[in-house]
Amino acid sequence: MRSLLLLTLALPLAAQQGSDLDRKLSEKVTATLKETSAAGASVALVKDGQLVFAKAFGKASIDPDRPATAVTRYAVGSISKQFTAAALLLLQEQGKLSLDDKVSRYFPALTRAGEVTIRQLLTHTSGYEDYAPQDYIIPEWQQPITAQAILDRWAKKPLNFDPGTKWQYSNTNYVLAGEIFEKASGQGLLAFLHERIFAPLGMQSAGDCSESSPVDAAAYTRFALGPPRPVKREAAGWYFAAGELCMTPSDLAKWDIAFLRRQILSAKSYDEFTREARLQNGDLTHYALGLQVGEFSRIPLISHSGEVSGFISYNGVYPTRNGAVVVLTNEDGIGLIGPISSQMATIAFLPEEPPTQQKITDQVKTILEGFRGGNIDRSLFTANANSYFTAAALRDIQKSLAGVGKLKSVTRTSETLRGGMTHRSYRATYAKKTLSLNIYAMADGKYEQFMIEE
Repeated sequence: MRSLLLLTLALPLAAQQGSDLDRKLSEKVTATLKETSAAGASVALVKDGQLVFAKAFGKASIDPDRPATAVTRYAVGSISKQFTAAALLLLQEQGKLSLDDKVSRYFPALTRAGEVTIRQLLTHTSGYEDYAPQDYIIPEWQQPITAQAILDRWAKKPLNFDPGTKWQYSNTNYVLAGEIFEKASGQGLLAFLHERIFAPLGMQSAGDCSESSPVDAAAYTRFALGPPRPVKREAAGWYFAAGELCMTPSDLAKWDIAFLRRQILSAKSYDEFTREARLQNGDLTHYALGLQVGEFSRIPLISHSGEVSGFISYNGVYPTRNGAVVVLTNEDGIGLIGPISSQMATIAFLPEEPPTQQKITDQVKTILEGFRGGNIDRSLFTANANSYFTAAALRDIQKSLAGVGKLKSVTRTSETLRGGMTHRSYRATYAKKTLSLNIYAMADGKYEQFMIEE
């Protein structure tokens, strides 16, 4: 009876925790979408190795009016590159090629093909020039093209640098990598991805964007701060292995879960997949095989974003949190994926701010407003800090703040412990400028340091 009672009590608590997470995530995404007036966004969150949140916001199409739903597909752009890299790693496991093979083994007529390796293609260290650096659709992209035509035009140019000496993002690398895959395997890349990755993981929506579906999101762009405007998509052939895929956030999250569990590739291949490439001189690139390697608030992060005409996407895996964040949007020309992905990762993977944090932030704001008027409440500061705020210092601070306009917001960006004190960094956004605050607080709340920096 007791265990039954405990179970009865536990279920509402678990439901409440899930409901609370749903509410927080939904509120943040809804507010950001409203603030930016963006067309739509669909998101997914993996936590503790499980899909715990997937929801669509806004419109899949504005005219005709069609809301985004859980089955709405989006172009994921360059997130496709990690699937191309995974396919090549699987071929390497089968002994059909090596990532250290030279391009000349497959395409000897390309520039310096005897010096460039497949690995350098996948890590963007080959030197081949990018054929698609623009962030808007150009007229040429509206006419069909073949992968071979792309290689004939861009991979026969002189290299931008000697192989392995620099890092430079290039879609040409992945078109060539895709062509090498098909030549070495005797199979189409997309068919292989369906067979070896999409079908086994149940990623039913994943496929080539040219195979359109009624549930696909419409593409929109934006000019400066204007409203969403319909925009054309690239014609067939332009992205191939560099960015051809469409899918739902939930299906992309299935790939992330498999990635976290190391299900598709061997342990050795996963190590290669995620190992950051270094240049010949030892410099870092922050890039592995179709994956960016970095951090979020000191949490290791393996990620990639994507952009094609009308779509911007983000996929981030947080290995030490056994989690992932997916954000897919159907509007380019707008910074939407950054704020949403950061908000979701903060809610899911970082400890909540204590209730007192807002009171502290409000106090910081009050101190700044006092400085703007040439005033200081010295009771809030230690003797050391008060020695810092001389008459000359206060005049300089007052004059500085008078020139940056009205204070719009103060946001805490980090908090750590050091020297027996709490170190906090803030971003103070004024009408004309954003300033940084570098603050140390004692255990009793008094400020040992309160520096305003550009």
